[in-house]
Amino acid sequence: MNFTHYIPFYRRNLRLAFPVVLSQIGQVTVSLVDNMMVGHVGTTELAASAFANSIFTIGMFFGMGITYGITPLVGKAFGNRETDNVVQWLKNGTFTLLIVTFALALIMFGGYFLLPFMGQPADVMELAGPYYLLLSASIIPFMLFFSLKQFFEGIGNTKIAMQITLISNAINVAVNYVLIFGKFGFPELGLIGAGIGTLVSRIFMPLLYIIYIVWIPQFRRYFTLARLQAYSKERILSVLKIGIPIGFQLIVEVLTFSIGAVMMGWLGESPLAAHQVALGLASFPYMISVGISQAATIRVSHQMGRNDFHSLRMAAFASMHLVVVFMFVMGLIFVIGRNILPLMFTTDPHVVSITAQLLIVAAIFQVFDGLQVVMLSSLRGMADVKIPMLIAFGAYMLIGIPTCYALTFLLDFGPQGIWFGYLTGLGVAGIFFYFRFKYNVRERA
Repeated sequence: MNFTHYIPFYRRNLRLAFPVVLSQIGQVTVSLVDNMMVGHVGTTELAASAFANSIFTIGMFFGMGITYGITPLVGKAFGNRETDNVVQWLKNGTFTLLIVTFALALIMFGGYFLLPFMGQPADVMELAGPYYLLLSASIIPFMLFFSLKQFFEGIGNTKIAMQITLISNAINVAVNYVLIFGKFGFPELGLIGAGIGTLVSRIFMPLLYIIYIVWIPQFRRYFTLARLQAYSKERILSVLKIGIPIGFQLIVEVLTFSIGAVMMGWLGESPLAAHQVALGLASFPYMISVGISQAATIRVSHQMGRNDFHSLRMAAFASMHLVVVFMFVMGLIFVIGRNILPLMFTTDPHVVSITAQLLIVAAIFQVFDGLQVVMLSSLRGMADVKIPMLIAFGAYMLIGIPTCYALTFLLDFGPQGIWFGYLTGLGVAGIFFYFRFKYNVRERA
């Protein structure tokens, strides 16, 4: 393989991905900052945060997945220079996602009543419930932001989401500092303060997008034209036809990690806290990989619109090379810094020791995690979502979760067993997504 042929594709993908990467870093930093600040309040608070977030992220990622359905549709129309088609997808896609958002919020609030039946320690549950409700309230502005974000990424603009995310992240840090630790005369709210900070910062996200749309004429034009379009049952169904399988694929992956967190809670408070720390550290390189992979979705969808399958393949593999190399380097950092990195979150020596063991496994699955996310995103750019959803279900639910349980509770691997189960599921998914993409390109070219 001659990698010099990929150099122009590396440059284009990185140029497009850089704002998305910063946006993704901002997204994960919200959770990371919460964990770092909460971890210094206490181990129980950190464990409660881990439990509440593990349940909340199931609904959040399902909603995000449905918003992803807009990007390939808009991207293909934009790549083919069909402005009327672009604004029709904007009108019908936004309407569809508004309905989904409020339905999802109701379901997530209902999930609050199931929390006590998940076998968690009583002191963890006492803190996790109110925090979960604040997170659930934040899903409405968060989904509105993501709906707009995916449309703009479909037309190739990734910078606005980056700027908004960075601003909202600064808001989150400021509110966290004031409310978690009780600064400037405010009460010391601990974990509840972190939940309020997340909610406030996410409310600002769609509001800032609206300001950008009103302020910049070329973006305002899309929304002005969209108002003139009719609602289309076919287009609404098309958004759902792509978005729902993506949502289920994401929910299967997140559910795997959430079930793992619940299992970790069965092992005790310290393993659950360590799990949250290790997951927070692993999520940082993962979200950077997501940023690069979303650039692959955009590039692949644009090349689909132009029927240029050679460039489509090169763009996808260029992103794969970038992600795999990056994840390999991050894996080395995890191994080298496994006893130091956890200290950013907690000084509890038992939690630090368990986290260090988990980071060794995380170092290995980083590469497979990067492979699966970039190949899956390339498949989304081709609007291939149903088969990948089935692959994800098989890899995570039929292979990953049983492996987690067997290694941890039957073979006594301890907390590492759950993470070896994660590694197994991610590895199987990544390999199958890779071959699915190659099959698609061969059949369509």
